Amino acid sequence: MAMFGSLSERLNHIFSKITQRGKLTELEVNNAMREIRVALLEADVNFAVAKKFVADVSEKAKGEKILESLTPGQQVIKIVNEELISMMGNTQSKLDLSGTPPAVIMMCGLQGAGKTTFCGKLANYLKTQGKRPLLVACDIYRNAAIEQLKIVGKQANVEVYEHGKQDPVSTALEAIEHAKKQNYDVVILDTAGRLHIDGEMMQELQRIKEKVKPNEILFTIDAMIGQDSVTVAKEFNDQLDVTGIVVTKLDGDTRGGVALSVKAVTGKPIKFCGIGEKLGDIEAFHPERMASRILGMGDVLTLIEKAQSAVDEKEMMRLQKTMRENSFTLEDFLAQYDNIDKMGDINQLLEMIPGAKKKLGNVSINPREMARNKAIIQSMTRAERQNPDIIKASQKKRIAMGSGTNIQDVNTLLKQFAQSKEMMR
Repeated sequence: MAMFGSLSERLNHIFSKITQRGKLTELEVNNAMREIRVALLEADVNFAVAKKFVADVSEKAKGEKILESLTPGQQVIKIVNEELISMMGNTQSKLDLSGTPPAVIMMCGLQGAGKTTFCGKLANYLKTQGKRPLLVACDIYRNAAIEQLKIVGKQANVEVYEHGKQDPVSTALEAIEHAKKQNYDVVILDTAGRLHIDGEMMQELQRIKEKVKPNEILFTIDAMIGQDSVTVAKEFNDQLDVTGIVVTKLDGDTRGGVALSVKAVTGKPIKFCGIGEKLGDIEAFHPERMASRILGMGDVLTLIEKAQSAVDEKEMMRLQKTMRENSFTLEDFLAQYDNIDKMGDINQLLEMIPGAKKKLGNVSINPREMARNKAIIQSMTRAERQNPDIIKASQKKRIAMGSGTNIQDVNTLLKQFAQSKEMMR
């Protein structure tokens, strides 16, 4: 199920009923609002937040101009969209990395929320923004926490500073001095988490905050835990005054009520969300784009950003040229598979295309099919990739054996390629 899948489906079902009507009565608006409230609660949105949201939408939707409008259903959707954006924070809240380098980001949260993994993702993200990050191991309690940070640091090709089991405050201060000498401009502190909030942990975090004076204190929240994690975020904020929220595992949660509730409950903005297991599965949080996704309207801007980060300009120009000249080959097809792989989960990318959900329904593309097709193309000779028409029965047999597939799979790929080429022509 896709991000916010259940909520998107419910809302679209509610909207389909009101957009079919030429006029809306106050009773019909009330019924729609009641259904929206139930949909939000089922998506695990905080009760008080859901209640206020529906009250605000209802008040605006019952205005004389809306009820007498020629397109009242569309006007209600517009109001819901605006209120969703407002609930999640109106505008993007960027990281504050100002001041004399290095800027310090202090990551905190409970165990199991994906904090350490996110440190690696954030370091990798900052590298793409032209920064030089340093990861710092300040969790001296959880078994293998330091080792885990080293693994994600290696994946991101980012140095990890650690000083064993010494006091985390000392380690943090040493790491900042090290960063100054080595010209790192961002320091990311992976602090200790617990299975639940306790006084000792909070005191340690407060000591780190007091001594280090971080630019950002980001609280990591697990989307799959639901409203419990929003309650924990509020407690952390009350004691630490966090600067922002990071929502992890948003791809694995079909409800997503955490992302809709946490800003309203804590007053602090969501700055990033984790949308998968890969190092690049991190997105800066844009309330207006997320609202658009929830309402099934797509998210073209994020899609473009992902494409730009995955494909360089030279490659983009070359692909445009092959399409114009109708000289698209299986080697280009293979390059496209690689580019899509870099951009992230194919099904999440489909959600970003406006109208795709309506036209394709709940179509799901299996990443294994992409891997299989890549293996088939890689088992071909260069001549076969450039001119698939020369591939006969005996060659198909060889290609199938080389890729661990069967002849039918090879035929299916060749058919898909022919259809793609015809579409481009």
